[in-house]
Amino acid sequence: MVQMTIEMPEGALAALRQDPTGFVKEMRLAAAVKWYEMRLVSQGRAAEVAGVSRADFIDALSRFSVSPFQSSADEIVAEALRE
Repeated sequence: MVQMTIEMPEGALAALRQDPTGFVKEMRLAAAVKWYEMRLVSQGRAAEVAGVSRADFIDALSRFSVSPFQSSADEIVAEALRE
């Protein structure tokens, strides 16, 4: 596993009412959700980035108002018609 160090203003932690450990956990989850939303990573990879199970990641998507499906309804219908 790669370990990284970032600098954050103390005010960022205070604004989110987080200690450093909680902030890191939330930041990893937020990054994973965003990358999943942008279709850069799969659910499994995003869960790995976030450090949670895939089921917990899917639950977190709801908290961030992100669909657990990467295909739109139109894409699903088009794919079904091709088969």
